Amino acid sequence: MTPRSGIDFVSGRWLLVASVLVAAAVLQAGAQTPPGDPRAPDRFRVRIDTSKGPIVLLVVRELAPRGADRFHALVGAGYFDDSRFFRVVPGKWAQFGVAGAPEVAARWRTRTFPDDPRRASNVQGAVAFAFAEKDGRTTQVFINLVDNSATLDAQGFAPFAHVVDGMEVVLALNGEYGETSGGGIRAGRQAPMFTVGNKWLDREFPRLDRLLKATILPDGP
Repeated sequence: MTPRSGIDFVSGRWLLVASVLVAAAVLQAGAQTPPGDPRAPDRFRVRIDTSKGPIVLLVVRELAPRGADRFHALVGAGYFDDSRFFRVVPGKWAQFGVAGAPEVAARWRTRTFPDDPRRASNVQGAVAFAFAEKDGRTTQVFINLVDNSATLDAQGFAPFAHVVDGMEVVLALNGEYGETSGGGIRAGRQAPMFTVGNKWLDREFPRLDRLLKATILPDGP
């Protein structure tokens, strides 16, 4: 079987494919931090406490430096706290990343950052930023519920992290509303989330699962 290009996620571990190691110069070129975001650690873990239980992500900056830096900044700022998993499509993905308070979402909505080259595949548990236009990523993130590499890799979705604990929690997130509760960035139906926030989501889609708090975990063994 031909190995996938780049860096793959396999069973919660990182597999570096020797035949396609990224040259040091390319890594350096893609390692610029988005304006206003501090440089993230090379590796860090984030615990997401949800209404279904905890999820732990391992972020590896080498995979998508700008995405890792932005995610670290968002978690550190408490951006995801008390928000909703507003787009859960069973057999595809679970998306979050619009702050529950409209004034907070507005402050970050235009803070785009340049695309990272894709160095990992969108396998089950891989985490990547959603986007509608080139160099247009901001705050919205999705977790792959299945192996979506066949469809998403070619589109440039660049995983920066992987679920290392709590994948059963991710798979249990409520997907009854699918694309109707805001949908993706490209669908053009997200305006109420930005203008009204949690009040709209809780009124119209009361059984959405909640992201209670995201925390950067201390370094461990």
